[in-house]
This record gives sequence, C-alpha cells and structure tokens, in this order.
Amino acid sequence: MKPQRIFAAASSRAPITSKSIVTEGRLSLKLDPSGGLLENFVSLNNQVLDRFTPQERQRIRVHTCPGGDRDATHSAALDYAGLLPALFRLRVGRFYVQLASEPDPERVLQIIRRHLQPDQMVFVGVIDPINPVIETPAQVRDRVLLAARHLPVRQLGTTDDCGFAPFSDDTSTSREIAFAKIRARVEGTQMATQALQ
Repeated sequence: MKPQRIFAAASSRAPITSKSIVTEGRLSLKLDPSGGLLENFVSLNNQVLDRFTPQERQRIRVHTCPGGDRDATHSAALDYAGLLPALFRLRVGRFYVQLASEPDPERVLQIIRRHLQPDQMVFVGVIDPINPVIETPAQVRDRVLLAARHLPVRQLGTTDDCGFAPFSDDTSTSREIAFAKIRARVEGTQMATQALQ
C-alpha cells in the first residue's frame, strides 16, 4: 500500500507518529556518540516523508523522550542538545517533546527555539508519567508559561512526557493516577491559556 493511502486511512482517526527517531533518538546517541546513526535516521525518515504533500506532513508528528517502559529510562542522561537540532530537521509539522522530567527545561526550550521552524508546532511535556506524584494544575500552568517565554505561543501545545502504559503489560501507573495527571494537564493548560490572553 502506498504511504499516502496509509496516511489517509490512519489520519482520519489519529495522527501518524514516527517511531524510528522518537524514543530511539536519544538512544541512538548512546549507541553511536558520533551522531552518524541519528543522521541516518533523519535522512531515511525524510526520504519517506518527501512522498507526502506539505499539507500531509503538517499532520505527521514525532515524539521524543528517554524511554519510559516500566518506569525506567534508557537514555535520560544524554543531553538533548545532541538530538534536537537533528530532530527539527525532520520534515514534519508537529513535535512532542518530553520536558516535565528534564533537569533543566529552560535550557531545552532555548535549544528548541533555535531550531523550531516557522511551519512547525511543538508540544512540550508538562506531565511526568513516571513520577507517581500528581502534578497540580498550577504546576502545569507554570510549565506552560515558562515554555511561552521561549517559544511563539501560536506554535506551542502541551502533552505528557511519554505514554502512561506504552505496553499492555506495564501496570506501573494506575488508571486513577493517569487520569488525575491528564486532568491536571487539561486544567493547567486552560489556566495558562487564560494567563496568556
């Protein structure tokens, strides 16, 4: 089946997510500190992405995080500075970036600002699904306002750092905690939206 047909069928229900440089982007730098593997991922993805129209590419998204399977990460110690310049060379319209659990989110936002293109949107992580502590809406609001100090508001959205149960056998986060965190993200994002108007 041609990529465009797959895209048309899938995008009517949910956005397309590229997994090849998602979580594995940082991991690729752990496996190959030279960055060659990462560059190959970007090049290969862009070859596939070039088969889509610009309008279709605007709806395609990529997600990056240091992994979150069973509440463990595989590449959190690796600096985002090695990944983000390559990530934003992907010819897609939406980027979902883990940020809530980053030790220095402001530094990461500065890197994003330098590489974000005018036709791209970035959804910053404001909820840490690995941490069992439920964020307050005020914490989420403050994380969004921090991002808005560095990124154009029209290009900014919010997300969770990673999925709450990326695999069906991962029960490390209860449904109650997951839904409470999602509620905090929605309420905190609404509070930030009001503060930015």
